[in-house]
Amino acid sequence: MDSATPLRSETRILFVCMGNICRSPSAEAVLRELARREFPQLRLVIDSAGTHGYHVGDAPDPRSIAAGRARGYDLAPLRARQVDEADFSRFDWLLAMDEANLARLRQLAPAGAAGQARLFLEFASESLRSEVPDPYYGGAADFELVLDLLESASRRMLRQLNSAAAAAATRDAGNRG
Repeated sequence: MDSATPLRSETRILFVCMGNICRSPSAEAVLRELARREFPQLRLVIDSAGTHGYHVGDAPDPRSIAAGRARGYDLAPLRARQVDEADFSRFDWLLAMDEANLARLRQLAPAGAAGQARLFLEFASESLRSEVPDPYYGGAADFELVLDLLESASRRMLRQLNSAAAAAATRDAGNRG
């Protein structure tokens, strides 16, 4: 991660798509579960939101729930909400699924906070894509592709967060010694 990466003990991440019923709740569930399984030492707060309020209060799309469940991710308890300016003070990272939602986040950002908004797939170095495509009007294969992309980017992000946390712990131990 770059120098803007938070190095405190808890990292707060907000995933953002348009309606908060397909991509961003899937990203929330994937990162939460992979962190629990593979990096339990990391202290993360993970949430998701939409740039538009079309589905506020709704559960994720049933196809997202089913695709996630098949891979061991539980999206069912999640509920859609709309991102707001206060999220820039509540979260270290606001990770958009595509350029349009990234642009909307940067419009909402208070002065000096636009850098907290990035594309999530920036963390997926092996991906030839920069955006997570919206599966809403697609079929089962589109929801599977979304999960593939989210898993790849989540694992890479978790490795980077773990490395940053380990470096900070080593530096802190050296300062005490």
